Amino acid sequence: MRFIVDENAGPTLAAWLRNNGHDVFSIYEQARGLDDIEVIEKAFKENRILITSDKDFGEIIFREHRRHRGVILIRLDDERNKNKVAAIERVLQNYANRLVNHFTVVTETKIRITGFPPE
Repeated sequence: MRFIVDENAGPTLAAWLRNNGHDVFSIYEQARGLDDIEVIEKAFKENRILITSDKDFGEIIFREHRRHRGVILIRLDDERNKNKVAAIERVLQNYANRLVNHFTVVTETKIRITGFPPE
């Protein structure tokens, strides 16, 4: 799969995804400082699912109706790298086929996937 990993999700998660065969663009490593609109536009243009911990992307997607290829919002109480990796691993193992064009929220105990009607 193709992902763009936001700065707040971190380089450890990006490295884990790469090590598991995914095509990853890391904002932290490759384009630090991009604003949220630039990140979501880059993800859309490059056909990448965005992985982030930034709740602002919910606002951008749902209120501003920005186009996207999929967003995974990580909402963990304990945001240590190992917990982020475990959360994304759980999402990919169980829901990889449902991530494209959906907004997914993952917590320690739940995964919620919201779809959008076709444009």
